[in-house]
Order: sequence, then C-alpha cells, then structure tokens
Amino acid sequence: MSSELKNYVRLNELAEYVHSSGKRVAVVLEGRDGAGKSGTIRKLTKYLPPYTFRVQPSFKPSKSFMKRWFRGWQKKMPKKGEIVFYDRSWYSRALLQPVMGWCTECQYANFMEIVNIWEDSHDVIFIKFWLSISEDQQEQQLHNRESDPLRYWKFSSNDPIALSKFDMITLYKERMLTETKGWNIIDYNDKYSGAEKALEILTKALEIQG
Repeated sequence: MSSELKNYVRLNELAEYVHSSGKRVAVVLEGRDGAGKSGTIRKLTKYLPPYTFRVQPSFKPSKSFMKRWFRGWQKKMPKKGEIVFYDRSWYSRALLQPVMGWCTECQYANFMEIVNIWEDSHDVIFIKFWLSISEDQQEQQLHNRESDPLRYWKFSSNDPIALSKFDMITLYKERMLTETKGWNIIDYNDKYSGAEKALEILTKALEIQG
C-alpha cells in the first residue's frame, strides 16, 4: 500500500472519529487565484464518508455580510461531528479585500486585531493551508483556466487584476502569515506533490488533535 493510500485510509478513520466524538474541524485553504484550492479540496475529500464533512465554497458576500463579517462567518462554522473545508474563508479580508479596495482600512485593521481572539473563542480545531505559487505559475494557471472549455467558468474579470497586484498581495500575505496563527505553507508550483503534502499534513494534524 502506497503512503498516499495509507494517508487516505487514516484520514477516513480520523473523520469517523471526528463524527462520533462531536469534534468540530475547520480546514481553511487560502492562496492566490489559480493556486489550486478547489482541486485540493476535491483530492482531500475524495474518499471521505459524505456524512463526515461539508465544503464551504467561495462566494461573493452581500453588503450586509461585509458589514458583519465575523457574525456572517460564525454561521458557517462546523457543527459538532463535522469537518468543513473552506475554499477561501474569512481571511479574504486580510488579502484580496484590502488590495482590491473591497473593504475599508478600518475593517481590515479590525480584522487583523481580533481574528486570533475570534478563532480562540470557538471550540473548533483550525487547520490552515497557504498554497504558495510563483507569479509565473499564477499567470500560466489563469491563462489555462481562461482557455479551458471545462474550467472557463472559473475565470473572472478580477483574476488579471489580482495578478497585476502580485507584489501588493505578497505584502498582505506575509503580514497575515506572521500575525495570525497556525498556517501550513505548501509549495504549490507542482500541484500534484503539493496536494500529496496537504493530505499528509491534514492527516497528521488530526492525529495530534485526536
């Protein structure tokens, strides 16, 4: 049995334990557009029993959600016995929102000041991933997305704008990784090996928490 298959078997066992014990687990995936968040979630959940997990997809928040950021995400926290995989999360306020001008400086500062406290206030196990890709790799991924007849719908008008602000996003990303807790940084220039590493890290993290 390969090490990857062993990790899948173990992950299933751990997911069953989370379900039976009533623990709550949030698996947060963040990264630049095109880094591979959605594909990684599909890989991590490939064999999981469907009653043990839920996927929280990326979405465009409403105006009221933007004003009550933590209250909105509070409603999307895992229930007892559930693992939730977040394809982007509340951390968009630490990254794209300030860079793209979607939130105010005050909203950004408030987020950075209290996000660690907010997470600590929950009886939730947080396992967080930053999927790291180079500027050249992001440009290639977005080009592939735009021209792919199966994935074209993932391309948005914001993608090239985000790419043009690569260095600015890097500055916000470095602050986020430094000032907020628990990040696992994975090289995702090779998505296959990156996803294998994510599977390994997730399994070990759940073992420690169990």
